[in-house]
Amino acid sequence: MKELVEVIAKALVDNPDEVTVTEKESGRNITIELHVAPSDMGKVIGKQGRIAKAIRSVVKAAASSKDNKRVDVEIV
Repeated sequence: MKELVEVIAKALVDNPDEVTVTEKESGRNITIELHVAPSDMGKVIGKQGRIAKAIRSVVKAAASSKDNKRVDVEIV
């Protein structure tokens, strides 16, 4: 999941070198934190949060086929 979020985020931003993704697992929950440059924050969130929702939807769809774990994506 971490790699999926990283590939999507790097395709969206102007500074792909500043994209970092961390993954924290606790029980059945996995939290993926996406860190981008402040100037790229708007590109990752999108108008009315549409791009952020799309990223979350793609990750949840990919996670549903694996191990019955709940995946949350946080944009920090």
